Amino acid sequence: MKRILISIVLQILFVVPIVSDNLADVQRGALVNVNDSMVSMNLGGDKTSVTEKNNWGAKLIKSPFGLGLDLQSKYVWRGMEMMPDESSPVVFPSINYAWNGLYVYVMGGYAFNGKYAEVDAGISYTFNDFTLGIYDYYYPIINGKNDEYFKGGKNTGHWLEAAITYCPKSIPIWATISNFFYGADKYLDSKGKEKQAYSTYLEVGSYYDFLDSNRLSLAVGAAFNKSCYNNYEHDFSVCNIELKYQYNISFKRGLNIPVGAAFIYNPVFNKPFVNLTVNVAF
Repeated sequence: MKRILISIVLQILFVVPIVSDNLADVQRGALVNVNDSMVSMNLGGDKTSVTEKNNWGAKLIKSPFGLGLDLQSKYVWRGMEMMPDESSPVVFPSINYAWNGLYVYVMGGYAFNGKYAEVDAGISYTFNDFTLGIYDYYYPIINGKNDEYFKGGKNTGHWLEAAITYCPKSIPIWATISNFFYGADKYLDSKGKEKQAYSTYLEVGSYYDFLDSNRLSLAVGAAFNKSCYNNYEHDFSVCNIELKYQYNISFKRGLNIPVGAAFIYNPVFNKPFVNLTVNVAF
């Protein structure tokens, strides 16, 4: 009786795991669906090829869509402090689509304290070393019932921008020039008449790369005219100087999380900032 029990135990310990491993290998090697329209199989010798299809009948491909989640300890953009009162960390969830140089995205910006909200969208196309883009920045009224996203006109909350960026692969520099050509970018002239400001911004920068995609960068930005970057009070003015170090945290399965710290100085308002950023992309 004792020998029989020992024999059964040995079979459980050694035979069952082998069977389980074989089943796992089969499951990993082929996904069999009873619906022949979903899975087609070509059996030849010991080889099995499986073509997977989605429930629309199309072949499964790698998704061109991506997700992002960014965090800033203090929301500073192009040298401007976006929340001068009741400042709070801001989180930016986003979804994007990329295909053959085309890039489309929508992104939100929401303060931890609920005092700020932003909804952005954009489309750009990259060819060679140039990127052309049209972007929409929208600032809804927090908890405002009269705010309408698709309403334009004089009181629109949209800021439409056209931009071009030059970023050569052979030289560690970049240059971006942008212009707000429509929307809420307005100011009052000396006669009290409201005018479109056409705020224009130029930024040039350079970077130095280290191992593991860590990077040190320096950027200088300037406003060309009386604009939102200088409170509509100056003509040409340097409004953004940013020195940033970005450290790349790598995980298994290719997940990377860039963490950056930047010292930012705005000469127009004589204001310094230190900002921490975390970027996650899927």
